[in-house]
Amino acid sequence: MSAIDWAVFWPPVRLSLQVALLSSVIAAVFGIAVAWKMSRTSFRGKIVLETAFMLPLVLPPTVVGFILLVLLGRKSLLGQWIEAIFSAPVIFSWWAAVIASVVVAFPLVYQTMKSGFSGIDRDLEDAGRSIGANEWQVFRYISLPLAGRALMTAFILGFARALGEFGATLMIAGNIPGKTQTVPTAIYVAVDSGNQTMAWMWTGSIIIISFIMLLLTRQPRDGKA
Repeated sequence: MSAIDWAVFWPPVRLSLQVALLSSVIAAVFGIAVAWKMSRTSFRGKIVLETAFMLPLVLPPTVVGFILLVLLGRKSLLGQWIEAIFSAPVIFSWWAAVIASVVVAFPLVYQTMKSGFSGIDRDLEDAGRSIGANEWQVFRYISLPLAGRALMTAFILGFARALGEFGATLMIAGNIPGKTQTVPTAIYVAVDSGNQTMAWMWTGSIIIISFIMLLLTRQPRDGKA
C-alpha cells in the first residue's frame, strides 16, 4: 500500500477506535451503576423506565441521531449551554460521535450487566453486610468481582456496537474527513464514490477488530469449550 493510501486509510480507523474505546468506557460506567440499582430495587414504573433504556436498541439509528440533534443542536437550551461552557458546539465534533455511540451502546451494556448482577447469590451479599460492610463495599468487593465475566462481555459488546455505529453518528457528528469521519461513514462515502479498494480495506479492518473483540467474549470457562 502506498503512503498516500495509508494517509487516507488510517484517520477513520484511529478515530473509530478512539470513539469506541471512550464511549464503551462511559457506557460501562453508567450501565454498571444503573444495572446495579435496577437489579436491587423495585418500584412502580420500573418496567416503563427499563423499556426506555432499551429503546436505542430497536429504534432506527437515524431516529436516535435526530433526537440527539434536536437535544444538542445550537438552537436547543442544552446545546447553547454546552457551547457557552466549551466555546464550541458539540454537534459536528468527535465528541458528538462519542455521545451517539454511548447512547446506542448503553442498552447492550445495561442488559448484560443486569443479567450478571441478577445471577449473583444474594446470600453472599447478605453475608458481607452481616459483618459490617456498607453497600459500596458489598458492590466493590463482592458483587462486581462475581459479575466480572458479565462486565467483560458488556464492555466488549459496547465497544463493538460503538465501533460500528453509523446512522446516529452521521446525523449528529457528520462526515468531516480527519475530524468526525469514522470507518462506517468512510465506507459509505467510498462506496458512493466508487472507490471499492478503500471500501474493502475499511470493511476488512472493522470486521477483524469486531471479530477479535467478540472472540474474547467466547473464551471458555475453566479451559472448557
